[in-house]
Amino acid sequence: MPRICFFTGARTATGHRITRRGKAKYLGGVGIKTTSITKRKFKPNLQRVKALIDGAPVRILASTRAIRTGLVVKPIRRKFAYTRKLAAAAAVAAA
Repeated sequence: MPRICFFTGARTATGHRITRRGKAKYLGGVGIKTTSITKRKFKPNLQRVKALIDGAPVRILASTRAIRTGLVVKPIRRKFAYTRKLAAAAAVAAA
């Protein structure tokens, strides 16, 4: 499974780690020098969650930003959440 958010499309990005040494000029030094530049990766904070996609619960990878902003709609976890309403509707239909 690729490391991509289902909703936002956030994926692994690349960048540089810059190592410097020395003392800044405004602090009385001769200036900061770059000693090395190495590659690094920025990985999105992805979580495996169950979400309703086209009305069906599906397990997907979603970024925490998508979860916090409400893009992920989670399915109801218990079947008996609607039993009282269903029982009332059945009683009305039977009467």
